[in-house]
Amino acid sequence: MIEESKQTEQTENIIANVAEENNNSAQMSAHLETELNSEVAATDATVDQETSSAGDAAEWEEMEAEISALEQQVAGLKAQLEERTSQYMRIAADFDNFRKRSQKEKEELDQQVKCNTLGALLPVVDNFERAQAQIKPQTDAEKNIHKSYQSIYKQMVTALKSLGVSPMRPKGQEFNPNLHEAAIQEPTNEYPEGTVIDELIPGYFLGDRVLRHAVVKVAAPGEHMVPSEESQPESPES
Repeated sequence: MIEESKQTEQTENIIANVAEENNNSAQMSAHLETELNSEVAATDATVDQETSSAGDAAEWEEMEAEISALEQQVAGLKAQLEERTSQYMRIAADFDNFRKRSQKEKEELDQQVKCNTLGALLPVVDNFERAQAQIKPQTDAEKNIHKSYQSIYKQMVTALKSLGVSPMRPKGQEFNPNLHEAAIQEPTNEYPEGTVIDELIPGYFLGDRVLRHAVVKVAAPGEHMVPSEESQPESPES
């Protein structure tokens, strides 16, 4: 992060320097253009005066050379201004792309850290759910203990929901390798082939991304058993 901050500061300084140079070049170009216009006006006045009085031709040529030199200087400054402006635009575009790329990388890193942290808590939720399904309290003391740790479980589930965690609930859905991990295939005629018929380990989303894949049991083609002649019972009339 320190290196990114230094790189950002250096880029901003470059942009500021280029902008200042562009401003200086523009001011100089405007100043020279003003001088050129004044020089042309003065020359025109002098030419009119000297033409009427049949002035010196050598002085006129000298003025023309000076005007030509000023015009070339103005053209050079305009070209330099255009080049600096183009450079400024390129640096500004590169800096904007760098800023967007850095922001995206930061968001992805934050999301990955969040996924890793929340993913480490899911086995704790699994254990609470197993205890809820397997433990059947009998006495009042057992019921109080059961109620206490289930209240902790509810608090954890509420906290996970507030952070954007939601269960997949894939039972009855078509198997999706991007969401599910098939642990068992079970032949059945109750569900179409490739349907999730049970969730062995719950899967979760974090927003729109997979936090943990669901481990599931998937329906395989059922076996339609036709009794053979040997296994068929004898008729009472035989």
